[in-house]
Amino acid sequence: MRNLSEVAALARLQRAKVAYQSHIKINYEPAARDCKTCPTKGVCCTDAHFVNVHITRLEAVAMRETLARTPRLTDGQRRAVYTRAREAVERYRLRPYGDTFAQTYSCPLFEPGSGCLVHRRAKPAPCIQHACYDNWEDVPPVALEWQAARRVEQLNTEVYGAAWAWLPTPLWLTLVDPAGEGVELARLVREWCARGGGDGQAHGNFAHRNLQRRRSLPVIKC
Repeated sequence: MRNLSEVAALARLQRAKVAYQSHIKINYEPAARDCKTCPTKGVCCTDAHFVNVHITRLEAVAMRETLARTPRLTDGQRRAVYTRAREAVERYRLRPYGDTFAQTYSCPLFEPGSGCLVHRRAKPAPCIQHACYDNWEDVPPVALEWQAARRVEQLNTEVYGAAWAWLPTPLWLTLVDPAGEGVELARLVREWCARGGGDGQAHGNFAHRNLQRRRSLPVIKC
């Protein structure tokens, strides 16, 4: 059932992400390695054999709004993000069906010299939680990510009903591209609505994803 506006859901999503990010930063990041000392900066975002972060429809809209409202970005830089997303979809053959969590890619939101372009306002939960730790006991519990994902799922369902799914980040960016015609998103929405129960299926996929992640911590795979 839809009982929440997209604008209201975006505000709630941002508050939840800020709270989650603060919790990780205060309680876990002090034990992690400093990203500034990484010999290959951004590798956790751009390693196409490694990254399979998935996001939802609402998170994709949040990313689009964040890019649009970031003053330091030029129109050309904003357009470049969507171009990189489209190229990633084609290069890595990202598809909105099958075992999408088996699909990996290089994230189009990473920009050398700047880092993640949505870090402060729309960063996905797996990326917030990810860091390099020397000791297993310092790694944030995977249950924290599950809880964050469940909150995101609930917001999506309240706004879109069954018309959403967990998909690779580049794929969702192409679907919400402000310069796009929206044809592919409209087609997927019809499929999701016809199938119904998007929340249940999405949550099952997310649980499967985290089961895989538990066997290979600490990594960004999700």
